[in-house]
Amino acid sequence: MITWINGAFGSGKSTLAAGLHQALPGSVVADPEEIGDLLRRTLTGHPGKLRDYQDYPAWRRLTTAYISEIAAHTSGHVLVPMTVLNPTYAAEVFTPLHRSPGLVHLVLHVEPDELKARIDASEEFPGDETRSEAVRAYRRRRAEDHAAASAWMHADGHVIDTSALPAHAVLQAALSRISPATP
Repeated sequence: MITWINGAFGSGKSTLAAGLHQALPGSVVADPEEIGDLLRRTLTGHPGKLRDYQDYPAWRRLTTAYISEIAAHTSGHVLVPMTVLNPTYAAEVFTPLHRSPGLVHLVLHVEPDELKARIDASEEFPGDETRSEAVRAYRRRRAEDHAAASAWMHADGHVIDTSALPAHAVLQAALSRISPATP
């Protein structure tokens, strides 16, 4: 079983993945951002380098292979906290994942004002305000992209509104969505 946790930056994907990992014995967290980091490092200085690693067809193919292989190897629950905003890219990744062990697509929704407050309060690098602000600025820019993508995401996935829910309630909502599909 694969649970893809999608949503805006600051919606609680990593927190939910950590909670599910604790609640589901034998589960693993597989983060496709590591594949993106690998592509960035490999292509540094290359004229074919792209700004967003999800724009690389290789990222989408490698992500699908990575998640599928981890699921086959562990025979357990694979938790994937990753924002994918482009519906074409999501289809390229999700379609093959639906075939093998199964896929549940959770979409964490946050109302815009709450999302802004979460982003403004975040401190990714304690003690390094410059780096933390760079992350906040990136998240603010991407919030508009997420709002534009919310229609397809809400239609494709199981939506959990995290705007007013504490982390334990989000975890329970997610568990209720994936439990019936858990082998």
